Amino acid sequence: MMPGFEAEETRIHAAYDRRAQAGRSYSWADEGHLFIVQEIERRMLGALKREQLIPLASRSILEIGCGNGHWLRELIKWGATPANLTGIDLRDDRLALARRLSPSGVKYQKGNAAHLEFPGGSFDIVLQATVFTSILDAGLRRQIAAEMLRVLRPGGIVLWYDFRVNNPRNADVRGVGRAEIARLFPGCELDLARATLLPPLARGLARYSWLACQLLSLIPWSCTHYLGTIRKQRME
Repeated sequence: MMPGFEAEETRIHAAYDRRAQAGRSYSWADEGHLFIVQEIERRMLGALKREQLIPLASRSILEIGCGNGHWLRELIKWGATPANLTGIDLRDDRLALARRLSPSGVKYQKGNAAHLEFPGGSFDIVLQATVFTSILDAGLRRQIAAEMLRVLRPGGIVLWYDFRVNNPRNADVRGVGRAEIARLFPGCELDLARATLLPPLARGLARYSWLACQLLSLIPWSCTHYLGTIRKQRME
């Protein structure tokens, strides 16, 4: 851990412990959860296509805060090669689950994204999904963003998915607005769009009308996240 950030890492661990004790289940049999995840999948694939990164087979990809490896396994489903994928996370329990669920070629490491042990320019894509919103320390956010850019090759992308607004029911998270994203990744080209219908609304409504959820998700203010890409400048 980088000096000065130990307290924030301790706070993040405690927040995840509280979340685990709450015992929230995200079941694929729940229509609301399914609606949310499938929308994220469609939009991520669309972003990768726009950036001309598909096919994915030859792309080197890092996910910070990979959790149980869900998105890395989705990338494999979309054509990525397991041996080209790396995930890092703070928590041993989540990494153990990721290793158990994933193909053996995927590399999982325990570590903090504030200090990535990879050479500069190692990856074509660096993915983060709801990591920055869990970090309240502004300095740690800046340090992690700088490390993501360092390990990204020139012309590579950050694939970004995170809250753009605060959650009034959860003091452990804070949204990341477009202006802050631009400051975190200076000199980069941002292609971000609002996504994800307000989750409590989606979970309550999807069981009755998938179409209503789709229509409401077209209203920008009803969407709680940004999803898209942050392109690192190419070498001159």
